Amino acid sequence: MRERRAVLDRRRAREFEAFAAGAAGRLLHAAVLLTGEPPDATPRAQRLLVAALSRTYAEWDRLSGDDGEDPYDRARQELVLRFAREAAWRDPARRGRRASGVLGVLGPQERVVLVLRLYEGLAEEQTAALIGLPEERVRVLCARAIATIREPSRRSGTRPGPSGPREAGP
Repeated sequence: MRERRAVLDRRRAREFEAFAAGAAGRLLHAAVLLTGEPPDATPRAQRLLVAALSRTYAEWDRLSGDDGEDPYDRARQELVLRFAREAAWRDPARRGRRASGVLGVLGPQERVVLVLRLYEGLAEEQTAALIGLPEERVRVLCARAIATIREPSRRSGTRPGPSGPREAGP
């Protein structure tokens, strides 16, 4: 009995290692997009990834069966939910850290919607179900995020003033 369990545990570990080797890069990139950290310094994104993969491994037996949930979907869901639980998602006053890069001008909800819709390719319905928002809200957040990114004055760090663009202040 013990040998059988050891064989099953080794097989489980090999299966998960193969999954993690294939999915970790894409999941880390999604986490970096969510956190808005610069690509060369990603401690928050890496913590999110490790937590998501740990939870996925804990549920591996349920996920890896033929009729089980897709492990990548589960890991992505855990990644997004962990990001959403952060204080910055719920309390705008605690958004002390500004995100960098193109998505740095977006708020956390807009970033989540954009990453799920455009980077991960999820439908509005799936995105809404995953983050617990109505579909219309997801649609609005996505449209607003795209408009914000396309607006040149937002991307360059300037904002229009009464007499044209000026440096963005605090």
